[in-house]
Amino acid sequence: MRVLFVCLGNICRSPTAEGVLRQQLQAEGLGELIEVASAGTGDWHVGKQPDIRTCRTARMRGYDLSQQRAQQIKVAHFNECDLILAMDKSNLGHLQAMRPAGAKAELDLFLRRYEGALDEVPDPYYGAEQDFEEVLDLIEVACSRLVIELKGRL
Repeated sequence: MRVLFVCLGNICRSPTAEGVLRQQLQAEGLGELIEVASAGTGDWHVGKQPDIRTCRTARMRGYDLSQQRAQQIKVAHFNECDLILAMDKSNLGHLQAMRPAGAKAELDLFLRRYEGALDEVPDPYYGAEQDFEEVLDLIEVACSRLVIELKGRL
C-alpha cells in the first residue's frame, strides 16, 4: 500500500505528514507494509530538503526529515499510490484536474478525512515558529487516525 501527501511546494506540510506517518507506522510494526511519500504541485523546490523551520519543529518532537527531498507530483503517482491526501482545497483541485481517467488512487483532503474540525492544513511558510508547531499538532492527530484506517485496509 502506498500513501502520498501533497502540498504546494513539498517543503512544509506534506514532508511533515510523511515523516509523522512513517514514524507512527514503524511504531505499529507497519513500516514495511505501507510506503509513505510526499510531493508538491509546484516545482520550485524539487530536490531540496524541507524548510529549515519544518525540520527544526519536527526534530524537537523526534521526527527526522533530513533525508527527504522535494518532488513534484506526476501523473504516474495516480496509479502507483492507493491514497493521495492533499493539504488544502487548492492542491486537491490541482490533483483532481490532472488525475487520469481510471486512476486507482483515492483522493481526499487530509484533515477533512482524519481530523474533522478543519478541512485544510494551513500553510506555515510565511508564518512564525508557532505556525509550524500548530501544523505539526494537526498532522500528528490526523496521522494517528490515518494509521487506524490503514490497519483496517491490510
